[in-house]
Order: sequence, then C-alpha cells, then structure tokens
Amino acid sequence: MASKRPRNSVARIKTGSFERRLTLTRAGLFAGTRVASHMATNWFGSKDHREDRHRKMLSSQAEFLVDELGKLKGSVVKIGQVMALYGEHFLPEEVTEALHTLEDQTTSLEWTAIERVLKDELGEQRFGELDVDPDPIGAASLGQVHRARRRSDDLELVLKVQYPGVADAVDSDLDSVAQLLRIARLVSFGPEFKDWLEEVRQMMHREVDYHLEAKTTEKFRQMLDGDSRFVVPRVLPEYSTDHIIASTYEPGHSVSSVAVKELSLDRRSELGRAALELFFRELFEWGEMQTDPNFGNYRIRIAGEPGNTHERDQIVLLDFGAVQSYPESFLEPVIRMIRASYEGDLEAVIEGGVELRFMSADWPDDILKRFGEVCMSVLEPLAEDADQWPPNAVNEHGQYRWKQSDLPSRVARQAARSAISRYFRVPPKEFVFLNRKLIGVYTFIAVLNAEFNGEDMLRRYLYGAPDA
Repeated sequence: MASKRPRNSVARIKTGSFERRLTLTRAGLFAGTRVASHMATNWFGSKDHREDRHRKMLSSQAEFLVDELGKLKGSVVKIGQVMALYGEHFLPEEVTEALHTLEDQTTSLEWTAIERVLKDELGEQRFGELDVDPDPIGAASLGQVHRARRRSDDLELVLKVQYPGVADAVDSDLDSVAQLLRIARLVSFGPEFKDWLEEVRQMMHREVDYHLEAKTTEKFRQMLDGDSRFVVPRVLPEYSTDHIIASTYEPGHSVSSVAVKELSLDRRSELGRAALELFFRELFEWGEMQTDPNFGNYRIRIAGEPGNTHERDQIVLLDFGAVQSYPESFLEPVIRMIRASYEGDLEAVIEGGVELRFMSADWPDDILKRFGEVCMSVLEPLAEDADQWPPNAVNEHGQYRWKQSDLPSRVARQAARSAISRYFRVPPKEFVFLNRKLIGVYTFIAVLNAEFNGEDMLRRYLYGAPDA
C-alpha cells in the first residue's frame, strides 16, 4: 500500500451508500448547474475566446469535483486515482490533470475504530498475542498500516487493516463517481467508456480482496525465493482475515532517500538492473505483473544494515493488490513486437500493433510508420545499436544514463508531434497496464540515477543467449 504517515484522525469513514451518494449527487448537481450557466453565457466572443473559456471552465469543474472526492475516504479516492492513471483516453485532459492531484488523504481512522476491527476479525485471543502500535505508519484510501510485535517471540510484523464498509461500498461508489462525471458533463457514456468502467470495477474488487492479495504475495515470495536481490514479506495466515493482511515487517529506505543516493554508482546500477530483470521475469516467464508503479511499494535495504544478511543491496517489494495475469493471446504478439523493435523490423512492429487492435491496417502508411517508430523508441535503453542514443544519455564507458536520457518525456513529445491522436484507438487494458509498469520501471531506474545497458539482458530473455 502506497501511503503517507497520517497527521490527523477521524472517528469513522462515511461508507453508507445513502450518505456517500447524497454527498456526490449534491456535488454533481452543483457542477452541472455551473456548466449550464457557462454554456448559456459563452455564446459571445470569437471562437478562440470561447474555446479558451471552455477549457478554463473544464479545469475549474475538474478541480471542484476532485476537491469533493477528496473529502470522502475509501474507494471514492482510489477510484479517482485509478481514473487518473488509466482514463486519459476517455476523460478530458483537464480532468485527468486534476485527478492526478487527488492523493491519498493523510487523515487516518482513530485507533478505537481500528482496534474494534482487529478484535472483531481476529478474536480476543489472537489479538491478545500481539502488541499493536496504535499510531499507524501509513494511511491510504482503503485502509491503514500498523506495526505490531508478537509477544511470544518478539517477531515484528505489520497489519494492513481495511476500513470498515469499504469493500461493500465499491460498486455504489463507482456508480456514483460515474454519475457525478456525467451530471457535470465531463464525460460521454459511450460503449468504450462503459467497458473501461467495468474494468475499473474489477480492479477495485481485486484491491479490496485481501485473501487474493495475501495469496499473490506468497506466490511472488516463492517465485523469488533464493534470489537475494529481492525481499518479499512473509504472510502470516494466523493473523490474516477478510479485512486484515498480516505480514513480516521488512525495513528499508525509500528509493529517493539520501542513504540510497549516497550509494556508489555501481551499487545503484546493480539495483537498477535487478528492477529491470524483475520486469522481464514477470513478462517473459510468469505472465503475471505487479502493475502499480507507485514508489511507496518499494524499499531499498542496504547491505550491512539490520535485516540484510547478504553482501548485496536488496529491493523490498510491497503491496501485491494490483497484480495482473496476462493471457498467452496477449503476451505472444507483445513479445513479437518487442523482438521486432529490438531487430529494427518496423513492419513487424506495425503488424503486432494491428493484431493488438490499437493500430489499423487501413491507416495511412505515414501514420502507421510514425506510430510504429514511437513504439520502437520505448526500447531505446535496450537497443543493440547505441549510436543513436542522445549524447547526454551516454557516459564515458558507453553506458546508458537513465536519468539524463529523459526518455519517457521524449516519447510523449514524439507521440504528440506525430498527430497520432487523430487515429488513436484505445489499446487493450492489458497493454495499458503493461505500459504503465514499463514507465514505472524506467522511472525507478532513473531515480536511482543508474547507468547501464540493458541490451544483454533483453537478448537473453528474447533468445536465451548468454550475457555478453
């Protein structure tokens, strides 16, 4: 769970369908009235002036609605965040920009309410086996995290506690947010939006399914067992329930901490290579991927510090509530596109895009070419030919400088310049998740300020060839 240390607390969360719907409906009706007033008064002036006023109105509308959403904890806030991440193809730019400001509230639920959940879920006897710190170490939209100690053996653990009523409110909250967007005239309810809304619904139900998250966490722990570069918390089933996940406490530094920045370039680069290889394993070997790139889901455990018995730095992996499983029908064309990009085969890249239904064979050749080139540019750090790297992206040893390359921003600008948006089709949801994860991995490596070439690693996963 990506989280922030809370500053304030509240006695209860509004999860009742009626009171949440009432709050959201009031906000939507007020926003709708504002739109109607704007439409009635925006007939005068030049076209450019009208468009400028309309954009400002949309931005103001979105900021107002985000402020209203932020007043409600629970799945409403999480839904807003998910829409910010995955809704750029359905929502106006002004709306997604506003939604990106909707962060998890730092307000936590009072200890008495959390204690009641723990006692109800665990029972008095199990709860009595633990000393639980009443001050949470993190509070997010769906729940909060408390450190604890088992009295019998002093084992340190963390309890991720879901807010009461959150799971039951997912469907009504999602419907209310969608209705709010409709009343405020910020979205058109076409078939694609409705399909995407159902995908958000499924994502939210997975987020509140703590049994699934516990099972997935343990699965990843076993898959990475023996790889000393990674640490996955061990789930403690005896203290885990429908609304609680208990796991071992795994200390570490944030990715952007001073302690990590002060590591040598070689050590930071080794951590970066580990993150990239984990992505490759998820894609090429497991077909399962943790798709939430939030840095709050990662910690760095430095060699020689308490808890690290190995001679290497480690990445602590937290929160497996957003794991996606990919079918072979999706993975096969994606991997073919990656191989074609690596080999410089633009035609095969385009064929993969057509097969995945976000390109169309009847598009003009120049549009297909430019679209394919954007896809290929994503593999820049993994290219066999480094001669085309930007000069500032290469160090004196010929290694790729991930931070200095500014690749994600350059790809975004390239896509905008090519005017692809006029032809763009909404990609499959699996592709959206994969793209977000890849951007997250690249950004993670850039924040580490790592410098290395990933070509040898990609080649090994594409062809089984040994590292150079």
